[in-house]
Amino acid sequence: MPTYDYICENCGHEFERFQPITANPIRKCPLCGRSKVKRLLGSGSGVIFKGSGFYQTDYRSESYKNSEKSEKSGTDTDTAKKKPETKSKDTKPGEKTKPSTKNKKEPA
Repeated sequence: MPTYDYICENCGHEFERFQPITANPIRKCPLCGRSKVKRLLGSGSGVIFKGSGFYQTDYRSESYKNSEKSEKSGTDTDTAKKKPETKSKDTKPGEKTKPSTKNKKEPA
C-alpha cells in the first residue's frame, strides 16, 4: 500500500496517509475539520535499490551470511587436513613400475 501526501488549502496542514490504491482520497482536514484537502502528486517511495548491486543475495540476513561463511571455511579446512599420497616402499624415486604378469593367460 502506498503512502499519499495531502495538504489542506484552508490551514496549510500537510500530512501523509498510508492507504490502499483503491481508497478514495481524503477530503476532510484532521486539524481544522474543513473539506479543503487535496492529494499532492509526488514520485512516491517506489522501489529502493541499495548496496553495491541489485541482486537477491545482496539482501540476505546476517545469520544466513554467517552460516554460509562457516560452511565455506569448513570445506577449506577439510581439504587442508587431507594427507598427501605416500609412495610405495618398493619403488625408488625416478623408478618406473612394471605391470604385473602374474595370473595372466598368454594368448594361444
